[in-house]
Amino acid sequence: MKKKIFLILCMCLCLLGMTACSKTDPTTEDYNGYTYDDLKNVAQNTITTLMSLTDEDKMNYLASGQETTVNLITRWDEACDGVGAYLGFKDFTVTRSGKVLTAEQEVEFEERPVLVTFVYTYHTMELDDVNINAVQSLGEKMSNAGMNTLMGIGTVFIILILISLIIYAFRIIPYLAERKKSPEPQIKQVPVTEQIAVRENRQDDLELAAVIAAAIAAATNTSTDDFVVRSIRRR
Repeated sequence: MKKKIFLILCMCLCLLGMTACSKTDPTTEDYNGYTYDDLKNVAQNTITTLMSLTDEDKMNYLASGQETTVNLITRWDEACDGVGAYLGFKDFTVTRSGKVLTAEQEVEFEERPVLVTFVYTYHTMELDDVNINAVQSLGEKMSNAGMNTLMGIGTVFIILILISLIIYAFRIIPYLAERKKSPEPQIKQVPVTEQIAVRENRQDDLELAAVIAAAIAAATNTSTDDFVVRSIRRR
């Protein structure tokens, strides 16, 4: 039992020793031909140059049309807006992740620090991009997180309200469609008794016209064929 415990302790000590050995000092490591100090000097010299540019120099660089230079000056001006006076350089870190090497230089100002990140392709050590961002305080980060949360919750509630209105509209649409339909014309039906009375009146009128025509023909000694009945008026 004691031997097993001793072996386990030895294995743990070996693992701790290997972990400690694997952590190398970034200041002494070689970065594809560049040292830690080389990358640090490049970052700080670039930042010093940006801070020393006059408005006229910036206009000339922006007019050159070089994408990297234009992005660098524009991002620097946006990040340094309202940060106060320059105080000095702070921490510098180098991180390698696969084929990408990043060098971060923090610059201290009165109001807030600014973090400048240089992104390199490790195998060629070509500069791909430079990101410049003002470092937010903990209170600002919490405030932004709260605003994002409120906006997300508000968006969800708005979508739910819209869905509810759409579902409710499905109940109203059939009712509106029925109201828009034009009413069918109603045919007035004449009662059968009235139709019979009209027919009888017409028949009586014809018989009366025949009797009058025969009387006139007998009195005038003429034929009824020449008579034309224009109208019959009842009194």
